[in-house]
Amino acid sequence: METIIPRWEWRTFATSFGDADRRFSQLPPGRMQESDELYLLAPSTDANVKVRDGLMDIKTLEDVNADGLERWRPVMKGQFPLPAADAAKVCAALQVAPLTLHEVYTLEELQAELTHPSRGVRVVHVHKKRQHYTIAGCLAEMSEVIAEGHATRTVALECEDPARVHAAVREMGLGQFENVSYPRGLKRLLGLPA
Repeated sequence: METIIPRWEWRTFATSFGDADRRFSQLPPGRMQESDELYLLAPSTDANVKVRDGLMDIKTLEDVNADGLERWRPVMKGQFPLPAADAAKVCAALQVAPLTLHEVYTLEELQAELTHPSRGVRVVHVHKKRQHYTIAGCLAEMSEVIAEGHATRTVALECEDPARVHAAVREMGLGQFENVSYPRGLKRLLGLPA
């Protein structure tokens, strides 16, 4: 069984990153990825719950250090149709009432149940174009994002070692930007309650 290692993450959203844009342009780029994803946003939590490449993908916030870095733990990658036990994990991550109708859920059934007004989950269609880099031993990405027709950009840095993440933030000149998780960034972009 694969060992899951949580990573410390720093992310921010903006249309321009000032001098950091120039610094990123001078780095050797890694792979480019383009994807269409569904984010499930709940009003009571900022858990990272999404569907990417046909898989239900959940990361939960495990810790926030004194400097504001967030450590996220991957807790599930599940294939559809999703067994009821995995659907229960989705509900737990979103902090909504459990589902009780089916033994397995298609994506469409899961969406219909979660977006019921009693649960209040919002499904957000997100298109991403991500350019990957390595900076100060951290995984990094600069992404163009379109969520429900709203465009923005996001920069992320992540590593198991928080000191390396801080070093990468400094190296790229991003210290003046706020650390904002993906779910919170999407909520802000769409004007949803955080």
